[in-house]
Amino acid sequence: MTGETAFVGLGCNLGDRQDFCDRALTLLGLLPRSQITGVSSYYETEPLDPEGILGPGWFYNAVAQIHTNIAPLSLLEILQETERGLGRDDQHRQGPRTMDLDLLFYGQQIMNLPNLTVPHPRLHLRRFVLTPLVELDPDWHHPILNTNVKELLHGLQDSEQIRKLDCVPGDRYGQHPTCNPSSQ
Repeated sequence: MTGETAFVGLGCNLGDRQDFCDRALTLLGLLPRSQITGVSSYYETEPLDPEGILGPGWFYNAVAQIHTNIAPLSLLEILQETERGLGRDDQHRQGPRTMDLDLLFYGQQIMNLPNLTVPHPRLHLRRFVLTPLVELDPDWHHPILNTNVKELLHGLQDSEQIRKLDCVPGDRYGQHPTCNPSSQ
């Protein structure tokens, strides 16, 4: 199968966060002409939200690596429809959310369209995105910043709190219990 490697960020801070992330991964696994080739661990992260718009709940975050033949704009539309299907409130997109799906990379393509910027314009500033990206592919090259994601993570100077959770993403209904902070 020809196509591109895409990375999709997942985030949720409402309701049963693990269930919403598991359901999102299940839906991503059903994408036509696509295959999930990797999923990071789940991480629990504090909201980057000094004004309190996102609410008090910490986020569950993860990144999925997908090999796809779906064009970037079509993939974005599917991701937004998936968010809505999981209860995302389009009227308050900056508020608390049941699911946020961000197209982080689409191969090494650079796109600046009115409704899509790839690579994601703030991913290099977000520990909750870079940490799971590094877990999947530490040498993935950022085509604009001309460095890899491991170096971007290492260069962060923030104080964002992030905890790796002890569970297998997408396997909530199998043998694995609810995620708990890792003892690592």
